[in-house]
Amino acid sequence: MSPQTLVRRVEKLEERVTILEELPARIDDLTLQISQLREEMRGEFSAVRGEMDGGFAAVRGEMNSGFAALRAEMRAGDAEIMSQARALHEDVIARLALIQEGGRRPRKKRS
Repeated sequence: MSPQTLVRRVEKLEERVTILEELPARIDDLTLQISQLREEMRGEFSAVRGEMDGGFAAVRGEMNSGFAALRAEMRAGDAEIMSQARALHEDVIARLALIQEGGRRPRKKRS
């Protein structure tokens, strides 16, 4: 081996060692950044959960009031339908009474 190659190899080795010596500090920095990121994300996720819970509560309230309005509407509709059914029933009873009073009419024969 020539001396120049050996010198160059030693220089490369020194560069690698320098880079490797910096790694623990860089890993510590990275660990700290990850820890900070986790804390920030935890806070943000909690905020999102809170907003969603508040939104769901509002939707639930709207749904409950909507269901109450729907139930009231259905009751009113039911009452109207029953009123009409009673009127029709009374009409049928009156017609049946008329038919019974008039007796049987002979049917016309078809030719």
